[in-house]
Amino acid sequence: MLYLSIGDWFAGVKDWIVGTSQSFAENFKFAFIDGDRWQYMVGGLKNTLIVTVFALLLGVALGVIVAVVRSTADTIGKKRGFGNFLLRFFNRICKIYLTVIRGTPVAIQLLIMYFIIFGSSRNTMLAAILSFGINSGAYVAEIVRGGIMGVDPGQTEAGRSLGLGYISTMQHIVVPQAIKSILPALGNELITLLKETSVCTFIGLTDITKGATIIQGRTFQAFFPLLGAAAMYLVMVMVLSWLLGKFERRLRKSDRR
Repeated sequence: MLYLSIGDWFAGVKDWIVGTSQSFAENFKFAFIDGDRWQYMVGGLKNTLIVTVFALLLGVALGVIVAVVRSTADTIGKKRGFGNFLLRFFNRICKIYLTVIRGTPVAIQLLIMYFIIFGSSRNTMLAAILSFGINSGAYVAEIVRGGIMGVDPGQTEAGRSLGLGYISTMQHIVVPQAIKSILPALGNELITLLKETSVCTFIGLTDITKGATIIQGRTFQAFFPLLGAAAMYLVMVMVLSWLLGKFERRLRKSDRR
C-alpha cells in the first residue's frame, strides 16, 4: 500500500512537471513569439545601446573637461592674473554644475530635458542622450579628478622641466597614469549608466523596459516580459564586467613589463 502511494506521488509530480513545462512554453510563445512581439525587446535593446554609448562618450568628454578645470584650479590657489581669474570663474561654474546634477534625480533631469528644453521638437533619443550624458559627466568628473589628484605631483614637475606645456603634460603624462587607477570606477559608472537608461520609458522612448511594458499591456502578462527585460540587462552587465576585467588584467601585465 505504501509502495503504491509513493508511486502515485511520483506520477503526480511527473504530471505536474510536464504540465508546468507545457504551460511555460505556451506562455513564453504567447508573450514573445505570437505577433512577433519579440521585436519590441530587440528594438528596445537597440535604443538602449545607442543611448548608453553616446551618453557615455558625452559624459566622459564633459567629465574630463570639468576634472581638468577643477584640478587645475586647485593647484593655482589664489594666484593673480586674468587667466587665473577665468579659471576660477569656470571652476565655480563646474562646482554649480556638479552640485545641481548630483543633487537631483536623473529621472527629473530627463523630464526637464524632454518637456521643457526639447518641448517643441520632442526628440526622445536626443533628449535621453543629453540627459544621461550630462548626468554621467558629473560623476565621471569627480572620478577623473580623484585620479588626477592621486598622481604624484613630481610627474607634473618632470613634464614641465622637459619643456612640455601644462596641457601636453596632462595629456601625455598625468591622464594616462590616472586612467589606470580610475578604470574600475569608470567601469562601474558605465554599468550604472546602462541600467539608469531604463527610465527612458518616462518620455516614451522604446527601450528594453518600454518594450517589456508594451508586451505586458498587449498580453496582460507581466512575468515573461519583465523577466526577459531583467535577463537582458543582466547579460549585458555580465558581458561588460567580463570585458572590463579583461582590460584591467591587460593593463596590469603592461605595468609589469
